[in-house]
Amino acid sequence: MNILITGSTGFIGKHLKNTLNYKHSKKFTVTGLNKKDFTDQKVLDNKVKQSSVIVHLAAINRHSDQDFLLETNIDLSKKIIESIEKVNFKGKVIFASSTQETLKNKYGKSKSISRNLFIESSKKNNFTFTALIIPNVFGPFGKPNYNSFIPTFCVNIIKDQEVEIINNNQVKLIYIDNLIKIIVHEFQNESSNYLKKLKEDIITTVEEVRDKLIEYRSYYIIKSSIPDFQTEFDLNLFNTFRSYINHDEFFPVKHLQNTDDRGDFVEIIRSYSKGQYSFSTTKPNITRGNHFHTRKIERFSVIHGEALIKLRKIGTNNILEFKLNGNTPSYVDMPIWYTHNIKNIGSDNLTTLFWINEPYEQDDTDTYIENV
Repeated sequence: MNILITGSTGFIGKHLKNTLNYKHSKKFTVTGLNKKDFTDQKVLDNKVKQSSVIVHLAAINRHSDQDFLLETNIDLSKKIIESIEKVNFKGKVIFASSTQETLKNKYGKSKSISRNLFIESSKKNNFTFTALIIPNVFGPFGKPNYNSFIPTFCVNIIKDQEVEIINNNQVKLIYIDNLIKIIVHEFQNESSNYLKKLKEDIITTVEEVRDKLIEYRSYYIIKSSIPDFQTEFDLNLFNTFRSYINHDEFFPVKHLQNTDDRGDFVEIIRSYSKGQYSFSTTKPNITRGNHFHTRKIERFSVIHGEALIKLRKIGTNNILEFKLNGNTPSYVDMPIWYTHNIKNIGSDNLTTLFWINEPYEQDDTDTYIENV
């Protein structure tokens, strides 16, 4: 099944594309539709024609010229509809709308108008159409001052800058992974739903989110510890928070080492969350890893030997490198959606202690192979 994603380089689009490519590669083939494709009718028509499902995510979220925003978002929808009618598309269109449809702003209006245009076309041209009314979406790699207030808060709190709350409104939040699951489920739903309102993960307040993020900074950055996660939302918010940490500046972190006439004592991790500890020995010039996780928190602590740890964010080419030595026990944490490995670059065996926040389960490993 060929999935066409408009806005595939945006926040939701990247997560959808990566999820399909790494978790569902045997079921789906992914094609992206970029800005340039919208101006090339031949390319646009060809991509629409070859698709089984079109996920229309492309839109401007914020712009200083609200009329431009309105016109652009409607125009993008019209171009998709015109191409659908031209090539006689009979698959399914999934449209990402928003709870802002009910608000009196140009973004919400652009979504409402676009949704009605798709409904009219689907009835006329006999293709399946579903509009997802999506609450506020949060997750790793969102753009500060654009996608949501949460990325903005994360960046400022990590820098220990004051976060001002103008309106402590209640907010309905859905985590990006949970949204992606809903979208993927819709691929094989053959019925239309012109107004599918998605259930939020949580209803909270802006102040409560800010306070949790400040707490995460205290635990993770100041105390080098892992907080207790009472709910799935807590874990998802924490993973979102740490995705904004500049890893090449923050890591590696030296462990606190206490030395006396008996030898050394080193605290590896102070975790208020459940987890699994393990260790490995690695022979010289051998590399372990080359995989990534989408939800797990993982810490690599080198306690003997010399190691080179490499990280690369999925979908990018930039590689981060960290050299660690057991003479100065240090650790590097693995961010989600970063493939990583560890290589023994010394002449002696390398000993590494691993901590991960959930026990390994064979049926749900959350481990995806990808070379750094």
